Amino acid sequence: MTATTTSTSPAHILEARGLTKVYHTGEVEVQALRGVDLDVVEGELLVLLGPSGSGKSTLLNILGGLDSPSAGTVRYRTRELTTASDAELTQFRRLAVGFIFQFYNLIPSLTARENVELVTEIASDPLPATEALDLVGLAPRADHFPAQLSGGEQQRVAIARALAKRPDVLLCDEPTGALDITTGTVVLDAIAHVNTALHTTVAIITHNSAIAAMADRVVSLSDGRIAREQRNAERLPVSAIRW
Repeated sequence: MTATTTSTSPAHILEARGLTKVYHTGEVEVQALRGVDLDVVEGELLVLLGPSGSGKSTLLNILGGLDSPSAGTVRYRTRELTTASDAELTQFRRLAVGFIFQFYNLIPSLTARENVELVTEIASDPLPATEALDLVGLAPRADHFPAQLSGGEQQRVAIARALAKRPDVLLCDEPTGALDITTGTVVLDAIAHVNTALHTTVAIITHNSAIAAMADRVVSLSDGRIAREQRNAERLPVSAIRW
């Protein structure tokens, strides 16, 4: 009898097929995406790399249910998102996805803990706010207001807020775009820690090619298309990245 071996492919948490996005401004038509196919593997740290106007933010917004494609499909696990109702998309964003943007969008009159607690009030199985802040190294600053925090600390509060609802996927849009190199390194290290400690699937979009070294996989976009894809043989620790 001959033994047979079976291999299982990594599970895809998000699958995009044939994504096209066209914006109309008056008589001007802008094609932001031109038939993009992308699989996001569960538990990976993915970097979407490209210059401004390459379509990466549009792609991230469609994957996260913030925008809809002009054509194509997006699937989250077994759920088809492109045919989902507004209520279903709201539920998807509320429970499955955490968003981190370039600007922190913290409420100035609330402490770091209270900013995080805003999310825990709508999540079904949230992390305690102090635990989420501890994951990004900010438990000692929990009672400080945003004005008392540095830019990097405010961004880490935003990460803790996104994490507090225990999302399956963390989508990061230029999370270090408003930060200096030293502070940006701390923020990226916090995101990498979340990926490894909680096994959260992470996608980071950036125009900074140096950041690609921290990823499991790098997808480069150009003019609304995927130009190339590569898998890193090993992930560099964020402390080893220079830009």
